Amino acid sequence: MRTNPTGRQLRFGGELRKLRERAGLTATQAGRLLGVKQNQISNMEAGRVGVSPERVHTLACHYDCTDKGLITALSEMTADRTRGWWEEYREILPAPLLDLAEIEHHAHRLRTAVTVHIPGLLQTAEYAREVFRQDVPELSPPDIEHRISFRIKRQAVLFRESPTPHQAVVHEAALRMQFGGAAVTRQQLRHLLDMGEREHITLHVIPFSAGTFAGSGQSIYYFFGPVPQLDTVNLDQSHGPVFLDAEAQLTKYRVLLGRMESTALDADRSRDFIHNIARSL
Repeated sequence: MRTNPTGRQLRFGGELRKLRERAGLTATQAGRLLGVKQNQISNMEAGRVGVSPERVHTLACHYDCTDKGLITALSEMTADRTRGWWEEYREILPAPLLDLAEIEHHAHRLRTAVTVHIPGLLQTAEYAREVFRQDVPELSPPDIEHRISFRIKRQAVLFRESPTPHQAVVHEAALRMQFGGAAVTRQQLRHLLDMGEREHITLHVIPFSAGTFAGSGQSIYYFFGPVPQLDTVNLDQSHGPVFLDAEAQLTKYRVLLGRMESTALDADRSRDFIHNIARSL
């Protein structure tokens, strides 16, 4: 039995719980239908034990779930038991950061919106180092280097054979914040322009001239799952990632991201905007 389920395992168990509750069944009643004790159902829903794809289909049948897309996605989710690269950081970095990398690795598409920092997947090592130096409490030099290497490895989702589509909205403030000085910022903006040339990456800039807009002041990271029910939102907080997956929350942040993107410049004008700032440094 797992003592510390990963974020993805917890999410899988949570989805099983939602299906049971929608069916109006208690864990005890579900256990009787499945021929197991109530605590077995509780352990499944807490992510503490593995569940076979066959059992997922059995549970879906007992719960009268007819959403074939969701059932297939959950079955595939539990069938994938590969150990991710992020596990090598298990005793080094906080668990929520590992959950972030795991969710990111399995996401089908990414959307992000930031107002102060360049999105993490688009940061250079030098820029990231300066960001991590501002953490409170202060990180030790080895901890900073671990976080940099972890962030760079996360960026593999943008370079693999089938890269994950990534749509990013960046506020002008993030482009002008000189983390590490003009030279580091110039290098970061050039890297941003280079990444924006990749066909699976779309960049939009919200200029100061746009004024106020929905979602201002927030850093939003949206992960698309294989079906909308398995989407996840990450809000970047000073104490670490915060993950949201309730239907109302997902709807709210889809709307916010859509409004932010509609406020932003189109891709071509955004590229010219970034280029002009880089040239002025």
